[in-house]
Amino acid sequence: MFSLFKKAAKLATKRSKKDVKSQTILEKILIITIANQKGGVGKTTTAINLASALALAKRKVLLVDLDPQANTTMSYMQGEVELEQSTYAWLCDNPEDLSAAFSQTSVEGLTLAPAHISLARVEQQLQGDLEAPYRLKDVLSKVASDFDFVIIDTPPTLGLLTVNAMVASSQLIIPIQSSYFAMEGTDDLLDTVEKIKRRTNPNLEIMGVVVTMYDKRTVLGRDILAQIREVFGVKVFQTVITRNVRLEESPAYKESIFSFAPKSSGAQQYMKLGREVLKRVS
Repeated sequence: MFSLFKKAAKLATKRSKKDVKSQTILEKILIITIANQKGGVGKTTTAINLASALALAKRKVLLVDLDPQANTTMSYMQGEVELEQSTYAWLCDNPEDLSAAFSQTSVEGLTLAPAHISLARVEQQLQGDLEAPYRLKDVLSKVASDFDFVIIDTPPTLGLLTVNAMVASSQLIIPIQSSYFAMEGTDDLLDTVEKIKRRTNPNLEIMGVVVTMYDKRTVLGRDILAQIREVFGVKVFQTVITRNVRLEESPAYKESIFSFAPKSSGAQQYMKLGREVLKRVS
C-alpha cells in the first residue's frame, strides 16, 4: 500500500511539471467541450455546426469526436474509420504520428479528428492508469498549435471520455433541450465541472448554455426557456436553436447546415451562435 502512495506522489510531481508545459501551449488555443450527460439534446448538432460557423468566420478549427457513436464523424466522412486513425488511438495506443487522425472536411478551415466504436472500451482499457484523465490534454498540447479553436463532441455520459475532454478544455458549452425534462442531469454535470476545477483543471469555465429544439409556439416551450434563463442567468446564449427539419437532415448528406440549407433558420441561428462565441472569447 505504501508503494502505491509513493508511486502516486511521484506521478503527481511529474504531472505538475508536465501540466505547466502543456498549459502554456494550450493557452494559445481555445478548447471548447460540448457536453451534457442527457442524450438527444442537440449536442452533436451543436458541435458540428458551431465548428463550421467558426471555420466560416475564417478561424482554423479542429473538431474532435470523442463519442463512440461517432455521429460527428459520420456527418463528414464516408466509410469506416480505421482504428489507428481515430481518437481511440490518441487515448490508448500512443501513436507516433498523432496527425494521422486528422481528416479534412468539406468546410474550408475545419479539420476532423474522427471517432471509432472502440472508444467504448476506453474506460476498461485505461483502468488503473493514474494518467488516464490527462490523455487528451497531452495529445492536444502536441497537435493543436495550428488551430485557433478545438471543439470536442462528447458522449452522453460523465465517464472517462467526458472527463478527458473537460480536463483538456478551457471552456464548456452545455446544450439544453427545451423540454419538460430539460434540467434533468444538469446538477450532476455541474458537480463534475466543480470537481474537475478543484482537482485537475482550475482553468475550466462554463462559457454558456445554449437552448436547443425550442418551439416558441407552445406555452411549455416558452416556460422552459424562461426557467433555463432564470437558473443560468447571463450564461444562457441569446441565440436559441429552434426545431428545424433541415438540421436533422444535413448529417445524412454529409454536410453542415451552412452548405446543405444556407438560408434555413438553423443556418442563421448557428451562425449567430458562432458570433456570440467569438464575442464572449474576445
